[in-house]
Amino acid sequence: MKLENKVSIVTGAASGMGKSIAQLFAKEGAKVLVADLNLEGANGVVEEITKNGGTAKALQVNVAKLEDIEKMIDTAVNDYGTLDILVNNAGIMDGFEPVGDILEERWDMIFDVNTKSVMRAMRKAIPIFLEKGKGVIINVASTGGLNGAHAGATYGASKHAVVGLTKNTGYMYANSGIRCNAIAPGGVETNIGASMKSINEFGFGRTKAVHGVMPRIGKPDEIAQVALFLASDESSFINGTVVVADGGWTAAF
Repeated sequence: MKLENKVSIVTGAASGMGKSIAQLFAKEGAKVLVADLNLEGANGVVEEITKNGGTAKALQVNVAKLEDIEKMIDTAVNDYGTLDILVNNAGIMDGFEPVGDILEERWDMIFDVNTKSVMRAMRKAIPIFLEKGKGVIINVASTGGLNGAHAGATYGASKHAVVGLTKNTGYMYANSGIRCNAIAPGGVETNIGASMKSINEFGFGRTKAVHGVMPRIGKPDEIAQVALFLASDESSFINGTVVVADGGWTAAF
């Protein structure tokens, strides 16, 4: 098994890509902390994992709260003895608002969830990894973190920031045995659309042409396979970069 006896945290793991990542990591031998605001959903994922012989624990986490992030890292260490792999997957969408229509409170919430939570979790995990002399961080960014017309201005800016955090972290700690990479999924079958509030007609209309050339929608399991590769020793020389998993969508432009 590729992750035998590794301890992993996966945020946003009650559904979608996070759920698939947690299940695959457990299948490959990792002990998984299934973190999500939706505790019922997280418990369901844990039940499936344990039924299949894996080891997992559910924890209710609001990644927008510093105390929840710190409790999450502490719980993994207290329950499983250490932390080896941190997957920052939790995220929410905007409503395709262009910059002229951004609301302050919506901007703050999206950045708290999509960006600040990533920084906080990495900041908390880094001392553990430094003491061990190794560790893996996987941030789920987005093709919207590399391009300008896949969502609204706020979501795009939040994911661009995650890409920057990933690259800086990968370089800064490269000599300390710590690897930090990001995955940039294209369109994937998840429930992130449920976080969209009041779709902006103008902004959404401007993105239609871009979405119209998407070859297909991806499956959460396909993103999980990328995460497994980045978490395992098979990707030992990959650090500080972004793996685009979009079925060839952004290769066109």
